[in-house]
Amino acid sequence: MPLPKRRHSRTRGRKRRTNWKLSAPNVVDCPQCHHPRLPHHICTNCGYYNGRKVIAVKEV
Repeated sequence: MPLPKRRHSRTRGRKRRTNWKLSAPNVVDCPQCHHPRLPHHICTNCGYYNGRKVIAVKEV
């Protein structure tokens, strides 16, 4: 395995890691109930996906 000949400075390593960020999830409104949901996922509030009832949601 090749190894570095010289040690890299802290700044160099930190510059490489500056873009390691978490991004906020993209959230859209459900067209049926206008509840926030993830895109391309079934709405957990009403159970609809792509204009069709996919799952039956328990009423609490």
